[in-house]
Amino acid sequence: MAKQRTIAKEVSLKGVGLHTGEKVTMKFLPAPENHGFAFKRVDLEGEPVIEADASYVINTQRGTNLEKHGVKIQTSEHVLAALIGLDIDNVLIELNAPEPPIMDGSSKYFVEALEKAGVLEQDVEREVFVVSDVISYRDEATGSEITVIPAEEYQITTMVDFGTKVLGTQNATLEHISDFKAEISDARTFSFLHELEMLLEHGLIRGGDLNNAIVYVDKEISSETMTRLQKAFNKDKLSVKPNGILDNLTLHYPNEAARHKLLDVIGDLALIGTRIQGKVIANKPGHYVNTQFAKKLSKIIKLEKRNKVPKYDLNKEPFMDVSQIMQMLPHRPPFLLVDRILELSDTHVVGLKNVTMNEPFFVGHFPGAPVMPGVLQVEAMAQTGGILVLSTVPDPENYLTYFMKIDKVKFKQQVVPGDTLIFKCDLVSPIRRGICHMQAYAYANGKLVSEAELMAQIVKTKNN
Repeated sequence: MAKQRTIAKEVSLKGVGLHTGEKVTMKFLPAPENHGFAFKRVDLEGEPVIEADASYVINTQRGTNLEKHGVKIQTSEHVLAALIGLDIDNVLIELNAPEPPIMDGSSKYFVEALEKAGVLEQDVEREVFVVSDVISYRDEATGSEITVIPAEEYQITTMVDFGTKVLGTQNATLEHISDFKAEISDARTFSFLHELEMLLEHGLIRGGDLNNAIVYVDKEISSETMTRLQKAFNKDKLSVKPNGILDNLTLHYPNEAARHKLLDVIGDLALIGTRIQGKVIANKPGHYVNTQFAKKLSKIIKLEKRNKVPKYDLNKEPFMDVSQIMQMLPHRPPFLLVDRILELSDTHVVGLKNVTMNEPFFVGHFPGAPVMPGVLQVEAMAQTGGILVLSTVPDPENYLTYFMKIDKVKFKQQVVPGDTLIFKCDLVSPIRRGICHMQAYAYANGKLVSEAELMAQIVKTKNN
């Protein structure tokens, strides 16, 4: 498994917001493990933070716009695409305005800034959603559709059809995310002339100039419109090239529009918050369908994460048997609640308990309908996690483990005699100063039965 990555140092760049026309200073800052991407509005009181999460999408007009507690971030997609394209997981993005600078309408300058900052590998493994089934979302109103299918790595294909002579059907594909910088990052945003006229009339594109957008001329330009465009973009002269675009710039690729749509897909799907191993096929993508698909996939991932039962060969020789467990843990029967350790790594541990009718707690806990107390399930998860933290010291027998916090406890199913409980504990953050912060799950009969977020600390016994 790949490790999570952040940037090595702070880096900043300046520009103007496309829609606000405001001058913007944006900073990329390193962030800790499991932080993900988040925007901080340093121009507002309290410097509120908005996580890059699909649930915060409020509208997708002229970009993907987020809002949390009344605080907004506009056009987030180009910045997020650069972060995913450089294989980065955790970054805080500081802004002194509601939207990032538009720069040249691509992700190129964000990529260059992030490369200057450098990339730093972190201690915790990256979480990846491996696509095993076909998942789709379709917008019946527009015919736009996004599908993800199983693949060996994250791949994206976009197919666009604008139904105009100047810009018809185009396709673009990214086979390897490592090729994002070379093949996709400099693909610029674009607009049709009729859209540009409407935006200018309504004052909705104050920060635009003819260096940050390709303008496809899909209608005849009147002398009045040409004069307005020249004034809006501070140009003495404009004309239409033979390929149907304004002569402000030269296309980087014949299919630059499809490549930019692919860039937008990457940026919008970053809002899922989990890396994808699968091939995304986007037919006529746009910010609305992209973010609706992100919301759908995010829900599927969260549900699968909670309900996915790890599969282990219970006939295989365990990593630790009960005798070895007792050499590490100070607990003894009847309060030793772990029979075996099946797996142990630097960041996770898997344990097992066979629940029998002979458990002493069944004598008093509903003897006529015995149920394992939920608090003992939490204790069993904690003992399993104790193995993880005690494995970091050379003399575990000289330590005791104490709870510091129990949070977000949920009980889903009853645990009864005859059940085999599987406990899985994953580090939320690296173990420091003997403090272990972990997410714990308990499974039985192919179902999640309980879960909790636990924090514990190991303390050396006084007589040692």
